Amino acid sequence: MVDLSREEILRYSRHLMIPEVGLEGQRKLHTSSVLVVGTGGLGSPVSLYLAAAGVGRIGLVDYDEVEASNLQRQIIHGSGRVGDLKVESARDRLLDLNPFVQVDAYSEALDSKNAYEIAEPYQLIIDCTDNFPTRYLTNDLCVLTGKPLVYGSIFRFEGQVSVFDAKHGPCYRCLFPAPPPAGLVQSCADGGVFGVLPGVIGTLQAVEAIKLLLGIGEPLIGTLMLYDALDASFQKINLRKNPKCRVCSPEADVHGLIDYPEFCGVNHDSASSGSAGLELDITPRELDEKIRRGENLVLLDVREPVEQQVSILAGAVNIPFGQLANRMGELNREDEIVLYCRTGVRSARALAILAAAGFKHVRNLCSGINGWARDVDPSILQY
Repeated sequence: MVDLSREEILRYSRHLMIPEVGLEGQRKLHTSSVLVVGTGGLGSPVSLYLAAAGVGRIGLVDYDEVEASNLQRQIIHGSGRVGDLKVESARDRLLDLNPFVQVDAYSEALDSKNAYEIAEPYQLIIDCTDNFPTRYLTNDLCVLTGKPLVYGSIFRFEGQVSVFDAKHGPCYRCLFPAPPPAGLVQSCADGGVFGVLPGVIGTLQAVEAIKLLLGIGEPLIGTLMLYDALDASFQKINLRKNPKCRVCSPEADVHGLIDYPEFCGVNHDSASSGSAGLELDITPRELDEKIRRGENLVLLDVREPVEQQVSILAGAVNIPFGQLANRMGELNREDEIVLYCRTGVRSARALAILAAAGFKHVRNLCSGINGWARDVDPSILQY
């Protein structure tokens, strides 16, 4: 067992007084290693508490940069780090919090090509992401490498936490054998999230990870914990191993990492850019020219009504994305329709729904109303 310095003994003194931890447990944490996938809302409290607890090696995986809109919930980052790589911002904060830990920063997206190499040095993985391809990737990676996976998910006021360990219980695929249809489930970027919620769920993930590293308590293996911030309620749902699970059962047919964006029906390039494809997109300046020429257009706003309190385009019809399938009868299939949302992501999905229903004259406002504010009308607020 490694020896802790005088400074570390003092730093972890409140742990050393707990029978379930003590000096032996603190040494165990010091020699432990955890990979945190995502340094956003969930990754912030997870990594902060792992570092504070003295987990000796922490890996951070994220390809994104800090944006001003992150700061409402991603508490590991500060205003001065806007524009910086998230993993670098997070690493600096963790080392400032605890210089006795090692922090590895991987500024790249976790995918089937790099996942084995990145995950190899770590004992367990914590999923702090917000997209289905990475969730299925981290699950399969953990099953195939025998590592536990601490799972967390958030949306608006609700969150979920579980521990998936195929050696002792079900995996994520046992619970969700197949992803939902692309675009059916909104992300936090599309639907919003209560700023404090990631702190609650991320802290619970950190608790589960530290319990696993110390071998104490009863981890949430085979249990899905649900939290509702609005009524402060917790529920536990017992999970069973799927005897026909494609990755962790005796009948498994997934023996290696696959193309997860394809499996989930997600095109990362178009989804992240708010594009429906070159032939279906219209830029803010192109739309502005059409409006100035007096062309007969229907502007279809697929955002939630609450978002119109921030910004709106004059004359737009509002049908929220979640209601579009049931309200298409309000639209004329012969009209030229330009759909828009905040950034173009929801409107691109909405366009696909209309196109499949026989609407032939539909375009997507690439980059959404935020793009309109940047390129056409700076008086409109961005959010």
